[in-house]
Amino acid sequence: MIIKNATVWAEDFSPAKTDIEIENGFIKSLGTLDGEDLLDFSGMTVLPGFIDIHIHGACLADSSSGDTEQIQTISRYLAKRGITSFCPTTMTLPQATLEKAFAAVKECMGKEDGAYIHGINMEGPYISLAKKGAQAAEHVRTPDFEEFSLLNSICPIMLADVAPEVEDALDFAQKAKEVCTVSAAHTSASYEEARLGFENGFSHATHLFNAMTPIQNRAPGVPTAVFENKTATAELICDGFHNHPAILRMAFELLGEDRAVVISDSMSAAGCGDGEYELGGQTVYVKDGKATLADGTIAASTTNIFEEFKNLLRFGIDFKSALKACTINPAKAIRRDCETGSIAAGKRADLLVIDDEMNIKAVFINGSRAV
Repeated sequence: MIIKNATVWAEDFSPAKTDIEIENGFIKSLGTLDGEDLLDFSGMTVLPGFIDIHIHGACLADSSSGDTEQIQTISRYLAKRGITSFCPTTMTLPQATLEKAFAAVKECMGKEDGAYIHGINMEGPYISLAKKGAQAAEHVRTPDFEEFSLLNSICPIMLADVAPEVEDALDFAQKAKEVCTVSAAHTSASYEEARLGFENGFSHATHLFNAMTPIQNRAPGVPTAVFENKTATAELICDGFHNHPAILRMAFELLGEDRAVVISDSMSAAGCGDGEYELGGQTVYVKDGKATLADGTIAASTTNIFEEFKNLLRFGIDFKSALKACTINPAKAIRRDCETGSIAAGKRADLLVIDDEMNIKAVFINGSRAV
């Protein structure tokens, strides 16, 4: 199959007129191409498929449910919105519940109805009680590498989200970094403690600015440690609610085009309307698209990465930086950039086709048309 006559944002992340040859689910070549199975996308733009490495749920489905059909619901939801792969994200829950959730995700891998799964994003339970956010306090515990290893044997872990200041966190990170990316998350760490974390196995930050110590003039907080570490990547929720547009502009300026990672952090209410929902065993109230606990604590989001991408353009982020933050940067954050995240020969044919008005016209996942 050859995609012709489109503007393609290929590996160098600049637009060019080129054709894309797809064979056996992978991109075979780019250039001026001809063949029998041609798809004419004149006037269209082809982008790499988007990647959501932090998503709890959508359409009443939850990544922690232990229910394969709910995982498939999320997969289908994402595909329709240009997200071609993802990391189902678990919550702070008992080990037995996590084992069931991990097993369900593993069962779906390789048999997804839409977007495919890289592995698990394990958000909690190794977090700070003081910054637990919408996580359940009764299940918070200190980092346990044996538990982590057991869960990883059930389903591969791509990200382990840990508060770097808690007991045993640094020792855990030194071991876990050999398995997956370790991310500073739900943390009351000081600037100094966060820096120490990045010197001892941490390389990523979970939903930057949210559920962590803030930047203050005499207490620089976790974000400052992230900005100063030139190899650390950082997640950003770009719904305009979790972070003010001005903060997002500042973050993109400081992180540059290679370190910002857009995530949805969406919950089961995504794709639904206002109402009452459940997240990690707690009731969440959604009003005007904003999800909170009863006490007003922000509880995940109801957005998706494609909508956030459009938000970023509206907020003043340049197209290239916004695009990389939705594609190659998340792929790098989970160590999967060799196989996806950009349009290049040898990579999976994960593609998103849009028109000039930012409408999704086609989605290809592993070379098969999903939309």
